[in-house]
Amino acid sequence: MYDDILLPVAPGGEANDAVPHAASLAERYGATVHVVSAIDTLARTLRGPQAGAFAERVESAAQERVEAVTSELEAAGVDVVGDIRQGEPVDVIENAIADAGADIVVMPSHARSGLRRVLLGSVTEKVVRVSPVPVVTVPMADEEGETAGAADERDGSAAGES
Repeated sequence: MYDDILLPVAPGGEANDAVPHAASLAERYGATVHVVSAIDTLARTLRGPQAGAFAERVESAAQERVEAVTSELEAAGVDVVGDIRQGEPVDVIENAIADAGADIVVMPSHARSGLRRVLLGSVTEKVVRVSPVPVVTVPMADEEGETAGAADERDGSAAGES
């Protein structure tokens, strides 16, 4: 059913519950996991000495994150391919779906509501809207250790929104 699974990861991001979920799907279906991290190109368009250093830090963080996740998946016996791409995260993910021939996308989902949601938006939410393949969203624990769904229920907003 699933031969290729896309697992987007944020540069410099922390471990997330989507990684073991993707590993579980890959083990069950004998699939390859394609780990991709997007480097937003906005930093490269800025002028001045600080911009170059910032862009290099973001690229280094993306490389480290992809290497950490691919190592974790390889240790679990999963076939894995890592990639870093430049561009807006949603565009990078959308293109990676096509390039990898992904059958499914596995992504973390953070609980946000109210003003935080309006201001910050959600890459996951946008990917769900544009993806030509199913997107599995994995709720992430917040700072207090609650899952996204529990935080949404407490706030009175709909579960699964991010």
